[in-house]
Amino acid sequence: MIAFPVIDTHVHLLDQKLFKYSWAKGAPKLARDWTLDDLAASAKPYTIESTVFVEVDVDHPDYMKEARWVQALADRDPRMKGCVACLPIEKGAALEDEIAELASIPVARGVRRLIQNQPDPEFVLRADVIDATKRLAKYNLSFDLCIFHHQLKNTIAYVKACPDVFFIMDHIAKPGIKAGLVEPWKTEIRELASLPNVVCKLSGVTTEADHDSWTPKQLKPYVEHVIDVFGFDRLMYGGDWPVSELAGPYTAWIGLLDKMTSSCSETERRKLFRDNAQKFYRLA
Repeated sequence: MIAFPVIDTHVHLLDQKLFKYSWAKGAPKLARDWTLDDLAASAKPYTIESTVFVEVDVDHPDYMKEARWVQALADRDPRMKGCVACLPIEKGAALEDEIAELASIPVARGVRRLIQNQPDPEFVLRADVIDATKRLAKYNLSFDLCIFHHQLKNTIAYVKACPDVFFIMDHIAKPGIKAGLVEPWKTEIRELASLPNVVCKLSGVTTEADHDSWTPKQLKPYVEHVIDVFGFDRLMYGGDWPVSELAGPYTAWIGLLDKMTSSCSETERRKLFRDNAQKFYRLA
């Protein structure tokens, strides 16, 4: 059992009165409000001391409103320590003012624009996308990468094109666990890990397996490989809650990682479940 309070670097909160989530029509289980108190209840007996909110793909143009809503939450709840907000990086140089506006929000730590569902397979190679992404460095904002495994090759080129930007890979690049696919994900994520400006979240893994019948044995090779190529110095724990509820309770994922790392040193476990979150997301 993890003997210290955990920092969860990947939490989604929803407020159905304030925002529209068109994607939720395809995931009715998630189509309700989700709060930090709900998270705390779901995580028991684990203690989630603080969290990083990650944008929830609200209907545009509410992405800046969402970031300010998270700031309001942070102002009254010390468990909310950071926000990764959505910005339409395809706007290129025209995004500068919005980047500056986001950076002025105290809780903001980074940006995420969902890449996984972009119809253009070369979205991240567009000149405007690279231009906007490069501008994040000036404002000390990181970029969360949310992709499917087949997008890794172009993502590697994207990360290389923005050497001054700090990238965080979400969900270990969503390997094809349900289909039992290992390559080329295994080779390509090793190449990604060789780049100095990227770290990785151990998050969102159960939802890439069969939601109803996944087993720890199926997930173990993927988790072990990511630990091998990134090492504990460059990994962070993320619950991906409440999306993770589609594949089981919150405790299923954190419990699995707890068990898989039980033979690791206290220092390594603290890095994974706490210290690296403070370092990479610059949490107070």
